[in-house]
Amino acid sequence: MEEKSVNKTNSNGYTFMFAVVMVVVVASVLAFAATSLKPTQQENVRREKMQNILATVGIETSREGAQEQYDKYIVEELALDSNGEVDESANAFEVDLAKELKKPVEEQIFPLYIADVEGEKYYVVPLRGNGLWNAIFGYISIKDDINTVKGATFDHVGETPGLGAEITKEWFKESFENEKIFDENGNLVGVSVVKGDIDPSDKDDNKVDAISGATITGDGVSDMISERLKRYLPYFRKQGDIKVAIK
Repeated sequence: MEEKSVNKTNSNGYTFMFAVVMVVVVASVLAFAATSLKPTQQENVRREKMQNILATVGIETSREGAQEQYDKYIVEELALDSNGEVDESANAFEVDLAKELKKPVEEQIFPLYIADVEGEKYYVVPLRGNGLWNAIFGYISIKDDINTVKGATFDHVGETPGLGAEITKEWFKESFENEKIFDENGNLVGVSVVKGDIDPSDKDDNKVDAISGATITGDGVSDMISERLKRYLPYFRKQGDIKVAIK
């Protein structure tokens, strides 16, 4: 009985040690893989960001070709402060909007990308807000009149497939094209996602048709567009070459 007890103890100890060694080995392999893949993952994120910025001005490109097209069409990257002044100490492309939004407005940095496509100038503004379940984000480009939307792109962290997640679909993004961000009185109102009888051909109503069953996500899109765009008014007011008056 004593010999059997010793054997049983040795067997349990071996199993425990084997499990510990395997956990350490697997954790080391995963840590090494994560460290090794991190530069590639970061580069993919960077190029995807370029793709999204370019998409708002009508330039579609592969991830592999994103850098070349970005360098061709994006002629300026500006990091603005809340007064519309350029902050030379900040890198616009590296600004993390999620972190900026946690700061008071007067301490935030506002990235702005200026594109030149066949002689036409566009201003691309990053967007970030709240959907139903988590963050929603994207980019919106404004034509040189500082009023007409050229294009928009949206994404999300965890909206519901078939409902809020529809903000990523082409039909939804295309509905923003040529919409106005100022109302007839010159007030910046953005573009609202609205339920009801919306005429898609009316580009002066500051509205696009809502996604069925996704009211909260649609409201989030509306809010983040108007909230983000108004932060750039101080900059646009300082520009002497814009084609319309900004109130």
